[in-house]
Amino acid sequence: MSDGIRPFRIEIPQSDVDYLHDRLANARWPGELPGVEWTRGVPLGHLKELAEYWRTQYDWRAQEARLNRYPQFTTEIDGQRIHFLHVRSDRPDAKPLLITHGYPSSVAEFLHLIEPLVDPAEGQAFHVVAPSLPGYAFSTPLGATGWGMGRTARAWVELMGRLGYERYGVHGGDVGAGVSGMVAGLDGEHVIGVHVVTDPLTAANVATFIPGMADRLDANDPVDKLILGRMDAFDKEGSGYLAIQNSRPQTIGYGLVDSPLLQLAWIAEKVHEWTDLPVDRDQLLTTVSLYWFTGSGATAAHTLYEQAHASDWGAPPAVPQGFAVFGSDETVRRLVHAPADAHWSEFQRGRHFPAMEAPALLAGDLRAFFGPLR
Repeated sequence: MSDGIRPFRIEIPQSDVDYLHDRLANARWPGELPGVEWTRGVPLGHLKELAEYWRTQYDWRAQEARLNRYPQFTTEIDGQRIHFLHVRSDRPDAKPLLITHGYPSSVAEFLHLIEPLVDPAEGQAFHVVAPSLPGYAFSTPLGATGWGMGRTARAWVELMGRLGYERYGVHGGDVGAGVSGMVAGLDGEHVIGVHVVTDPLTAANVATFIPGMADRLDANDPVDKLILGRMDAFDKEGSGYLAIQNSRPQTIGYGLVDSPLLQLAWIAEKVHEWTDLPVDRDQLLTTVSLYWFTGSGATAAHTLYEQAHASDWGAPPAVPQGFAVFGSDETVRRLVHAPADAHWSEFQRGRHFPAMEAPALLAGDLRAFFGPLR
């Protein structure tokens, strides 16, 4: 272990688990207006059922042990503690692959993806490096301001150097897609290719705040008009969670750190809205639990604030690029400025969380893209 890389195990004190159960048992519930269902947020009945399952049936210790099956480490980069999974394949042809989660997520998103990458039945195998974004889970406490995607990408380049990887691939979705693209732009000498996942809703949402992304849209074109309508709907109806974190992360942080119900609702709402395939409930609650036990709902909000106020969007990558579009339609092709020779895959089902919704499809596309690259 060089450069201060230290082995890590997740060991949440039992008193913290008991406290969570007590808080859920004694929660104060709001009322609910008749007939509103999902139009004003998570319905009362849905959250009550999920909270009761979290309190009485979800087994944190089993999920903790499941995560601890994978070798984990921490190191300090640029003054920030970085937690990461590092799972090496036994295959002699395995390629290093850096995978980065997004928001509101964690490395638990990859629980069904790691083994098909490390030990596939056939095709390309990978040594998987999966860091927790700064301010998320065990990459806490957040040590300073300024941890937007650019600073994170520079930390990832340093991390892969510390691990001794001369050539590696990068992959991500959501915030992780932005970080991965920046890593490829920063470290093209060592990155063999960059692969990202997206979906129509995410692409339209991102286009509302990334400069220039929607410039090619024509309001007179029927498809572009649909995309512009999605962007407007997100701005008016779907962006509230982002607006408050992008402007007042400290204020919302008090609630996210103090109330397990708020932290649960904050994530469960997005998983409901941004998926169209079933997500394993225990896997969802493992991510919620990681946010709760580490208090990272607040620090994750601060990193979203940083990116909202950043001007560093990185240089375009000059390496092979791959795109996996889930729930595909014309939206992503119109918004993403992909090179003509980019690898492009479209899947009709799955959306924002393909590593949880369709891990076999995602693993297959990663093998297809990175397999021929040298």
